[in-house]
Amino acid sequence: MTTVDRVQPNETTVPLLPCAAVEETLAFWRALGFVTTYEQRKPYVYLALRWSGFELHYGPAPRDLDPATESSGGCLVMVDSVAPYHSAFTDAMRQAYGKVLGRGLPRITRFRPGASRFSIVDPSGNTVIFIARNEPEELEYGGSKRLTGLARVLDNARILREFKTDDRAAFRALDSGLRRHGDDASSVERALALAALIELATALPELERVPQWGSRLRALTLTEPEREQVRQAMADPGLLEPWLPGTP
Repeated sequence: MTTVDRVQPNETTVPLLPCAAVEETLAFWRALGFVTTYEQRKPYVYLALRWSGFELHYGPAPRDLDPATESSGGCLVMVDSVAPYHSAFTDAMRQAYGKVLGRGLPRITRFRPGASRFSIVDPSGNTVIFIARNEPEELEYGGSKRLTGLARVLDNARILREFKTDDRAAFRALDSGLRRHGDDASSVERALALAALIELATALPELERVPQWGSRLRALTLTEPEREQVRQAMADPGLLEPWLPGTP
């Protein structure tokens, strides 16, 4: 028997993330329901938190770490189904903060029916990504050859938002794509693009443009199945309530 043969395959990996803001980090994860299992401030920072079946540990951060760059660190949390996790965390946020934190630090990314991942960015700029175990190994990162015009733009923006978690790039793609292809697109494609821009505005400094997009959305002629298609594309259909009649 070799040395490797004697190793038991029951390892546990615990992420160790840099902590640039002790109080904020503890307060945030506790608000989401995490329990602190270890807390040390001196001679150096070490924090351990647990929720459900996994743990997050934090250690000292480099002196020049800027959380705003969101390049601190991160980890992947593989789960059977991501939807219950997103629901649990957003419910906890509403209870603790009165709203879902979708902008700045900390925040949680949006989740749509059928999506296979979402992210939480903590106060220190670390990104914790929850991913479904059955997520396809090869993802089509937009630009499908089968799609053209605004449909292709929508597909590319979906990948940018849900898999690359790049709201700014998704906004640019939709904003320019709607200008270039909007006249030739179907009403439902235009509605999907406008709804996506309204949703992205909750995480970006473009809130003042929401009434403009909303007015254009309200002016479109859509069938009820098409309205439902637009609602289903939203993580929070309530955002469309002023612009899409019948939105719950």
